[in-house]
Amino acid sequence: MKVHEQIRKYRKQYNFSQEELADKIYVSRQTISNWENGKSYPDIENLLILSTLFHITLDELIKGDIEVMRKELDNHVMDVWTGVMLIFLVLGVVAGIPLTYALSWWGFGITIVLLAIGMGASIKVELIKKRHNTKTFKEIMAFTENKNLNLEDRLKSQKGYWKEQLLMIVGSTIITLILALVALIITKLIMN
Repeated sequence: MKVHEQIRKYRKQYNFSQEELADKIYVSRQTISNWENGKSYPDIENLLILSTLFHITLDELIKGDIEVMRKELDNHVMDVWTGVMLIFLVLGVVAGIPLTYALSWWGFGITIVLLAIGMGASIKVELIKKRHNTKTFKEIMAFTENKNLNLEDRLKSQKGYWKEQLLMIVGSTIITLILALVALIITKLIMN
């Protein structure tokens, strides 16, 4: 249950009108209406006052929104780690060959570090996906848009999961090889 539903539920449970509740916590009736309709969210001070007035813990008042907040935070964290992963893996491939060619073992070491950072970020992304039981592209997109797939859509998307994984592996390998080849050709042209 979300905070706006909780506020409405407890207000009705205590037989308060929106006007009466507004008077008790020193806000306007319109503010209560906005909270109950999910148009705005009470600040922490008002949440504390509401929890005291309704004789419930703050945790009980916001329990439903905690999952939504966690999902939004994980969504943001997944976006950040995905960006880090892509940047460092591409840097490792594109800059790695010229660095190795120009700096020998030092360049190779820098390349390994760049690729290791990219792989570490990809592990973080996979852990977030595992925590939210998202495997397929459709499930990941639903997660990033804060939507839930129904069971039928989830089962449909998981039917061809192995094909999707194989396509991703083959596709990323081909792209990596092309990028590496282009970087090698450019490096050889510049160095000669």
